Amino acid sequence: MAASPTLRRRRVARLLFQQRERAGLTAKAVAAEAKRRSGKTRGWSESKVNRLETGEWKRLSIDDVLLLLDIYDVTDESEREDYARLVREANQKGWWATYENVLGGGQLIGLEAEASSIRSYQSMTIPGLLQTESYARAMATASAMGETDEVERRVEARMLRKSVFSRAKPPAFWTVIDEAALLHITPELRDQLEYLLEVSRHPHIGIQVLPVAHGPHAAMTGHFVVMEFPMPDPPVVYLEAVSEELYLESENQVREYQRRFDFVQASALSVDESRELIRARVSVL
Repeated sequence: MAASPTLRRRRVARLLFQQRERAGLTAKAVAAEAKRRSGKTRGWSESKVNRLETGEWKRLSIDDVLLLLDIYDVTDESEREDYARLVREANQKGWWATYENVLGGGQLIGLEAEASSIRSYQSMTIPGLLQTESYARAMATASAMGETDEVERRVEARMLRKSVFSRAKPPAFWTVIDEAALLHITPELRDQLEYLLEVSRHPHIGIQVLPVAHGPHAAMTGHFVVMEFPMPDPPVVYLEAVSEELYLESENQVREYQRRFDFVQASALSVDESRELIRARVSVL
């Protein structure tokens, strides 16, 4: 499995923040020292240091990172080489880079690429990783609101996302889908329901349905995804609005959504009951 540039960039950012905290320096002081040591009056600022530490600085430089390690008194050669390797991997291009016109930064896909566990609550749609081509096309067409030039590119990208399940060790994927999402599936899209029945038999995929009749629940405010990774990378929560993506990484935020998923899962039908409900929905289409 190729390294995910997204995950590597986040790892470098987190490590640089930790090194600065360990050194007891402010971002402003680090920027001033970087200017002095590099002999360059331009190129370093407090903003740059902060953006490097939040993963917002998209094109990492090995020289910049090694300079910061000098300032933080990190002299071990093997450790410095580990940083250099992470930077090289962070600067690689994932397949999703060719779909930037429809995916934006592609951070979600970059995180999915190395996730060991993905837990998803979906309120109105089928999770992207479980969508059929026909359903993905219908969703892309509806959200395009008449501007259909990029619909096929969106569908292609959505289908390629499913390659995470072809990994030697695919992520454990567990989703709770609100029944409302199933009710929006029309007869011409019944293959989506049939596909859910098919993949629900896979050992690494769990699907539960949350019936509308069960009333209010812990995730009424909308869908979310909790992704976990092999050590040393911490879990991330993904939230999506119409034109905005939000990633939560603090321990308290992640713990809140992990707990929220547990509550939603407890409110949903069992896997077998969910399969029966989906099968019943297929029979009436």
